[in-house]
Amino acid sequence: MTSAAEMPASSGSTLTLHSDPNNTKESDPLRKANGVYVTVHGHFYQPPRENPYLDAIERQPSAAPFHDWNERIHWECYRPNAFARVLNDQGEVVGIVNNYEYFSFNIGATLMSWLERYDVEVYQRILEADAKSSQRLHGHGNAIAQVYNHIIMPLANERDKYTQIRWGKEDFRSRFGRDPEGMWLAETAVDYATLEALVAEGIRFIILAPSQALRCRPLPTPDRPHPEWIEVGGSQIDSTRPYRCYLKPTLDTSSSPLSAMGYAPPEAIATSPKDGSREKLPYIDIFFYDGPISRDMGFSDVVYNSSHFTGRIGSAVRGDHRPAQLISVATDGETFGHHKKGTEKTLAYAFTKEFPQQGWTVTNFAHYLSLNSPSWEVELKSVTAWSCAHGVGRWEDDCGCGGEGGVWHQKWRRPLRDALNWLRDQLTDVYQEHGRQLFRDPWLARDEYIQVLRDRSAGNVNRFLARHQTHKLTAAEQVDALRLLEMQRHALLMFTSCGWFFEEISRPEGTQIMRYAARALELAGEVAGVQLEKGFVKRLGLAPSNVDEFKHGAEIYRQLVLTAQLGFKQVAAHYAITSLFTNQKPAQAHNLPRKDVADKQSQRYHKKVYCYAANELDYQLQRMGSLTLAVGNLKLVSEITWESEHLVFAVLHLGGWDFHCCIQQFTGRRDYSQIKEKLFGALKQASAAHTILAMTQLFGEEAFSLQNLFAEERHRIMGLLSQETLTRLGQLYTQAYRDNYGVLMAFHRDEIAVPQELQVAADIALGHRCLMTLRSLEQEIADPQKSWSHILELEAIATEAKHLRCRLNIPDGKQMLEQLIARSLWQLLHDANDSFNADIQLLERLIDVGDQLNIDVSLQRSQELYFSCLQSQIAPVCITSVGNEADNQCLQLLKLGKKLAVDVSAISNQLR
Repeated sequence: MTSAAEMPASSGSTLTLHSDPNNTKESDPLRKANGVYVTVHGHFYQPPRENPYLDAIERQPSAAPFHDWNERIHWECYRPNAFARVLNDQGEVVGIVNNYEYFSFNIGATLMSWLERYDVEVYQRILEADAKSSQRLHGHGNAIAQVYNHIIMPLANERDKYTQIRWGKEDFRSRFGRDPEGMWLAETAVDYATLEALVAEGIRFIILAPSQALRCRPLPTPDRPHPEWIEVGGSQIDSTRPYRCYLKPTLDTSSSPLSAMGYAPPEAIATSPKDGSREKLPYIDIFFYDGPISRDMGFSDVVYNSSHFTGRIGSAVRGDHRPAQLISVATDGETFGHHKKGTEKTLAYAFTKEFPQQGWTVTNFAHYLSLNSPSWEVELKSVTAWSCAHGVGRWEDDCGCGGEGGVWHQKWRRPLRDALNWLRDQLTDVYQEHGRQLFRDPWLARDEYIQVLRDRSAGNVNRFLARHQTHKLTAAEQVDALRLLEMQRHALLMFTSCGWFFEEISRPEGTQIMRYAARALELAGEVAGVQLEKGFVKRLGLAPSNVDEFKHGAEIYRQLVLTAQLGFKQVAAHYAITSLFTNQKPAQAHNLPRKDVADKQSQRYHKKVYCYAANELDYQLQRMGSLTLAVGNLKLVSEITWESEHLVFAVLHLGGWDFHCCIQQFTGRRDYSQIKEKLFGALKQASAAHTILAMTQLFGEEAFSLQNLFAEERHRIMGLLSQETLTRLGQLYTQAYRDNYGVLMAFHRDEIAVPQELQVAADIALGHRCLMTLRSLEQEIADPQKSWSHILELEAIATEAKHLRCRLNIPDGKQMLEQLIARSLWQLLHDANDSFNADIQLLERLIDVGDQLNIDVSLQRSQELYFSCLQSQIAPVCITSVGNEADNQCLQLLKLGKKLAVDVSAISNQLR
């Protein structure tokens, strides 16, 4: 990347793109269209991955070492773009830029919800970026909205179109504190009916691919009332200007929301008024991104170098002396950092250095539109999307788009679309019939249900129901009302475009939308008693799979969808088994010595299990030899639909991996007391077979095991159960390592291949020792004497590992050390005390140890912390400390900056 000399030493929030102090309103390109403008639009989106029954993303092994793909892409893209580095030739940080301040961007509502829960710091950086761009660009923020869950709008019915737009708008408004000016359409898929809905909902502009335009012409004027149309159907449209698109004469708006907004009837659109006026005609403005450059961003190396990227942008600038022009490009936001590693740095440098050096103005579409109203109009092809050459065939037909080079067919697409359309219509009938008994206007209630999705607190839900209910709803009616709305939410989610995008129906994306469908039809059955599954599965049977194991969609449904369904019993079983490892409440005597009993009767215990609130009304645990039995009385409440179940559980741990858990409805205190008495009586015989027989007699044949736990907790318990074995193995490996240390050294000294068994013993022994030392350091970091002792031990381990060429595989230790460094730095910068010299020396040694251990310690968080204080705290102290007692501290702080790979040369030069 080009050197970033003379970059401002701030985090990006104070970078000035136009620094001419003599700019006036007449010449300032931020106030009047003047010169070349550049907009880079990032479409940030992840398909919804949440389990429909848990409202949470479960572990995805393919995303390892991360928990799931959202988390992986977050650390590769979303966070790096919030803290994009600008580096000098020595690889030192000279700027940290929030790229979202300069991007035009949309972020899908489902992704924003995940970011808000997972990394609130990045979430806030995105909101702040929009606010700062709005200040810089005179009220026009960088963020635009998106149709809510990425459905293909031309394939949606009218109601779903409007709900998608309204949910997208409301979600945007609740986050960014303003109404969106533009909206991103999933896959840029559009038709004129979609444009009508956008106009009716107050959306000013959209962004499309150049291939979606059919023809264009200058807007009619009194002097030129009938300009000729120019055919641009082959992606030939000039993308450097905005266009106005009037709704087609053939589009009947007489019964649509447009008529209520004062727009002229369709016959008024057929012929332009003699003076060329268009004031009464419905329209939306459209930007077409530059197709060739956008393709290069996604499929070439142009974004790996800021000079090359700037040159590529410059090649699109037109030298025809027009007063202003816009070079706009668009691509998946995940390109920058995920698909193309490190390219967020390219953007940061281009935005803040390269583009301003060219005299270009970095802007967004809304701001440019405020300066340069369209002087041309455009007509679109009837139904199009950027990623399909066949209209929107990719989401309903075997059109070939997204196939594996012709090897796999997509004959499943049409039957899948037909099955979901059929289900949607059945669910519509259920919703209308039962919804009108509960809601004054069921469809208005659905449109405003987004307010509940943003805030599921009891108070907010009650306020929502009070606004829409036909009468004071009973508790059972409240549950049915929420079930109906959730049914509709899942009916929308099942049309998420990703389900059709790729080559095979059994991929995770296709399976996910079928899971949403399954949840929707299940909710319909609970409210209305209708059985829709048989008809739905029959239709899925017409969707042929490319995978022999599945044959067709019906088999995929049976193998991958039904097996993922969860009910209250599964949640209770999960609670029961995990309670053996998590319930730590004080024990009380109960017919056995205290050390053998944990009796928690009369104690109420509240816990959250994913989207369920668990109210533990009674819990008793007893151990007998290797057997552990727990019996409990539990009330579960769904935080989404408010439905609840009162259940009794009994779980027997036979040791190791063997669990036997039974669940049944709570039928009264007397029955529950008898269950406890009989089960604990059976346990006294210290016979697993006898206890299981008693459980079967009381609960029936159905039983749950460790395999029935939700994956996250199952993996945690597997780790706990294996810990004793791993500890014992660690001791054996350590002993083998100690006994053969001299032999190992001899092998390495003579450069002879070390026997694998001995090398593995060394790797494990040193890794275990390192991890234990780091845990001790974490606990005793506040004690300087003990901290130094642990650091010396880590240095000794690092030296030993280097001599023996050991690979220390300790991801937990890596994370601990990163957090220790960041925490120590924060205390040094924000909690100064008399031990400054000792603290900074300790911190430096911590950083050095990370390098010596060779465990790939990341200093990014510490870099960001140091850099954020560089100008506001460190520089002022250094400048005023020359020649006084603080001078030494300043030099040490600058030395620390160098160690963190932060460029401090500007301050150092001032001190010379």
